[in-house]
Amino acid sequence: MERNKGNHKFVSGFSKKTKAAKIAWVTQHFAEQEAAQEVLNAYSHADTSRQNLHDDFIENAVANFYLPLGVAPNFLINNKVITIPMAIEESSVVAAAANAAKFWSTKGGFHARILGVEKVGHVHIIFDGDTAKLQHFFEAHKEDLIRSTEAITQNMRSRGGGITAVTLVDKTPLLAGYFQLDVRFNTQDAMGANFINSCLEQLAASLQELAKQYSPFSKAEKEIEVVMSILSNYVPNCLVEVSVSCPVNTLLETPEESTLFAEKFVQAVRIAEIEPYRAVTHNKGIMNGVDAVVIASGNDFRAVEAGVHAYAAKDGSYRSLSTATIKDGVFHFSLTLPLAVGTVGGLTKLHPMVKWSHELMGFPTAEELMQIIAVAGLAQNFAAVKSLVTTGIQQGHMKMHLLNILNQLKATAVEKKAAIDYFKTNPVSHHTVTALLENLRAK
Repeated sequence: MERNKGNHKFVSGFSKKTKAAKIAWVTQHFAEQEAAQEVLNAYSHADTSRQNLHDDFIENAVANFYLPLGVAPNFLINNKVITIPMAIEESSVVAAAANAAKFWSTKGGFHARILGVEKVGHVHIIFDGDTAKLQHFFEAHKEDLIRSTEAITQNMRSRGGGITAVTLVDKTPLLAGYFQLDVRFNTQDAMGANFINSCLEQLAASLQELAKQYSPFSKAEKEIEVVMSILSNYVPNCLVEVSVSCPVNTLLETPEESTLFAEKFVQAVRIAEIEPYRAVTHNKGIMNGVDAVVIASGNDFRAVEAGVHAYAAKDGSYRSLSTATIKDGVFHFSLTLPLAVGTVGGLTKLHPMVKWSHELMGFPTAEELMQIIAVAGLAQNFAAVKSLVTTGIQQGHMKMHLLNILNQLKATAVEKKAAIDYFKTNPVSHHTVTALLENLRAK
């Protein structure tokens, strides 16, 4: 297929076109329009009702974009064995997580605990007036503001959640006239984005209405400007901590190997704590495990990523999310993450594979899912650092990447088997795989 230069024409009314018309329009930009349409058709579900369900998730849908769904068994979490679903396209991630699970299954497993479940949102306002009067106004009407959300929060309150705190925050040293209504929430098993935003918009409307009726305000002060009302994906008080530990001398086959490994491992993590260049890649490895479970569970991996990376920089410098220590002959490795996820709402009851994944995990609560996700992150991090300080990351990764190269080169089943056998003892690269296939095909 020829490389398309992307010189497309503007189109109006695209969202109102039928799906077939959208496909016809978009595929006209391909050198082989019919072949482009066939690709989309091949990745559309044969069951029309199921495809319609997927189409309704987003706008302008033209097909499905598949990710492999793998499973990592043998995770011992708080003395309970769990198989974790992982949706990811990157080679070696699922294998590494499964290897780490097996490694720690004989050493006490993973320990997880919830440190907090508080979520947050803000009404961002501009107030041109006396700060003291605004504070008095807020204190006088704080309960009125909360009561104005009762119709929205009724169901959540019946489940033990709802608004837990509302405070007025003075941000004027940073921006003239800028204040926040800082609102804290407990959303129980829901991620809570729609609930939080609905509450915030109601609080904003009530704030403006009450301000107009507050007699101590001047005419200008009564006109509070609401800039926006929105949740924050930074949730530093919605935290989960996971850890593993064992005597140092039991980590590898011999006490000597174990001690050397443990010391080198701790040094590697320490480097990620002080060096941002390393910390970014170190934390990316953690997120390999985290995102795979977040996606499989139908949660928002972009929100999780944004919040996690902000948390990694909470002390003013971007650093490792995990820590490793040796104390009194015991190796400790732990991870603390901010995770706002849900097990109800969103796609959790709509997407068939998401429902399947939740059932595989035993229909976890939101707090249990937080623990499972964080464990997957710690497992992936352990496996990556273990490889780095022993065999090197490429040995395992390239062996897993071998199949991708073979598929790219259209290897047959017989050729794949021969290549897998050959590369058990030889380094993998695109060049060496190509050369091997050429030799096999020349015979």
